[in-house]
Amino acid sequence: MINDKLINPGSIVVVGGSDDLFKPGGKILRNIIDGQFKGSLYVVNPNQDIVQGVKSYRDLNELPTADLAILAISSKYCMQVVDKLVKEKNAKAFIIISAGFSESGEEGKKLEKEIAELIRSSGGCLIGPNCIGVITPAYSGIFTTPVPRLDRKGCDLVSGSGATAVFIFESAIPKGVNFSSVFSVGNSAETGVEDVLEYWDYTYDPETSSSIKLIYVESIRNPDKLLFHASSLIRKGCRIAAIKAGTSEAGSRAASSHTGALASSDSAVEALFRKAGIVRCSGREELTTVASVFFHKNLKGRNIAIITHAGGPAVMLTDALSAGGMNIPKITGEHHDNLLAMMNPGASAINPIDMIATATSEQLDKIIDYVDKKMPEIDGMTVIFGSNGLNDMAVIYDLLHRKIKECDKPLFPILPSVSSSHTELDYFLAKGHVNFPDEVVLGRALTKISNTPYPAADKIFLENIDVPLIRSIIETCPDGYQEPDVIQHLLKAASIPTVEEMIVASRKELFSAAEKMGFPLALKVVGPVHKSDVGGVTLNIRNRTHLEAEFSRMREIPQVKSVLVQKMLTGTELFIGAKYEPKFGHVILCGLGGIFVEVLGDVSSGLAPLTFREAESMIRSLKSYRIIRGTRGKPGINQQKFAEIIVRLSSLLRFATEIKEMDLNPLIGSMEAITAVDARIRIERSS
Repeated sequence: MINDKLINPGSIVVVGGSDDLFKPGGKILRNIIDGQFKGSLYVVNPNQDIVQGVKSYRDLNELPTADLAILAISSKYCMQVVDKLVKEKNAKAFIIISAGFSESGEEGKKLEKEIAELIRSSGGCLIGPNCIGVITPAYSGIFTTPVPRLDRKGCDLVSGSGATAVFIFESAIPKGVNFSSVFSVGNSAETGVEDVLEYWDYTYDPETSSSIKLIYVESIRNPDKLLFHASSLIRKGCRIAAIKAGTSEAGSRAASSHTGALASSDSAVEALFRKAGIVRCSGREELTTVASVFFHKNLKGRNIAIITHAGGPAVMLTDALSAGGMNIPKITGEHHDNLLAMMNPGASAINPIDMIATATSEQLDKIIDYVDKKMPEIDGMTVIFGSNGLNDMAVIYDLLHRKIKECDKPLFPILPSVSSSHTELDYFLAKGHVNFPDEVVLGRALTKISNTPYPAADKIFLENIDVPLIRSIIETCPDGYQEPDVIQHLLKAASIPTVEEMIVASRKELFSAAEKMGFPLALKVVGPVHKSDVGGVTLNIRNRTHLEAEFSRMREIPQVKSVLVQKMLTGTELFIGAKYEPKFGHVILCGLGGIFVEVLGDVSSGLAPLTFREAESMIRSLKSYRIIRGTRGKPGINQQKFAEIIVRLSSLLRFATEIKEMDLNPLIGSMEAITAVDARIRIERSS
């Protein structure tokens, strides 16, 4: 547990402190000194009495008591040093910079565990090992550069990788992004990312705490804890963005060799972040750009006005926003004419609002005011303005400084002239602003934020879901893939619509089913075989002769026990699947069926149990959403019914954790109904 001795120590000892600034012990001591730490500072170095002007002790026995110990020594010496500091020097917080622990093998893992247990049993706090350190308002306890400028309202950052934290600084600082605190947790022997979130949550004060939290994580050890505290922080007014690395097989190996981390399923991580309300980023540039957006007023809708004096960047921004589901609404009528009258001949006001290269600061001023005050249908503005030799950029940046503060709507400045106007840009950033040097990266960040749902309510939907019946069915089922009648009973217990069907083993039963259902029909084999691999599916059977011929053929297929007769439905093929992930629970996947799942991998994920709002967000985030909504004259499907089935399935699985895999593929959807046509369920009780 993070304690006050780590955050605000009265005394710090650097064990392994050095005069050599190219060694971790030397650099971390220098950063603490340069950060003007106000408490008592000591060094332990067996060869010196003074290190960088700081009193150094050759023997640990001579060291005064210290609140925080930072160890920059070989891993093989760490245990004896920690033991002495815990038992005799009352140290209650430790940062172990050293590598050579769990990331290096079983011997290092054992040593790491013993050190963590010793510190934990004494009521202390451990950061690391194998980390770059910690920065708080009290001290700059890292051995790397750059050391970011601290600002009470800057970002809080926690990173499982020290090097990544440094590279995040490198990406953030030129944009004008500042930091409030930094935790590099390394191997997380005692304090992990989830524990830092817990600390932020329990100590959050809307008046004094940062409302922006950034995360880089390679291993999620306690998903429930991360979900609880991230959701809590967001409900308190915070905004959180995160990178989860190590989701591919090769990335998992790299993460493991780096920090001894175990990777989680990518779909499970995606579902967890969506449920928590965390904006998931794919890299450092995207993370720091999302953070930059967080520093602006909240964008409350999807309608963006692009104000520019350069056509090409506006086109690229339009493409990036549109691809993520944002709108750049066409400006027509009175608004179009009024905006056009404010600009020089040759300009365009249809959106993007292209003022062309000869635009003046006065014109920019009027256009921003008009869009902000006179156009309620617009939710936010971007302004692209670079140096072209025709404007005093200091005047432009001063104007944007005022407008960002005065406008009711968020205004995102895209100022690409980071070289030719660097002096003026530095002045702009020094006033507390951030810059977006690349319009496409901004566009993608805005769409990521817009498509991230608010934290889900902690409530399970149970309307017309027969939990006792679900349990009684599950308890009587054998392990393995289930028979069609069992699947039907489970789906009906959750009130999930299913196609009319019958299992038949004789021609008499076959013709009786056909008479009852009516043509067209579908036939599918039943047995321990993969239907499509053995030619076990025939669709759109329209007469008795075809029906009898297909039934006879299927009965000859080895291992086929019987044949399933279904009423043939037409509509859009949909997919809902689920997989049980250890520690996470059931991950629900949805999308269009067929090629969209099998080839394009166009699926969205959520973590059971789901709310209707979560399910609707999953549907809207699909690349194929325009097909679901209806496009080019073709009707869409009933999105509300689709979301309801997703929610019902998640509630079913909440009370049937023995189900380890489940597919409804396809469901047939239309504007009137959505019906499960084919389903597969695998039960396993041993895991």
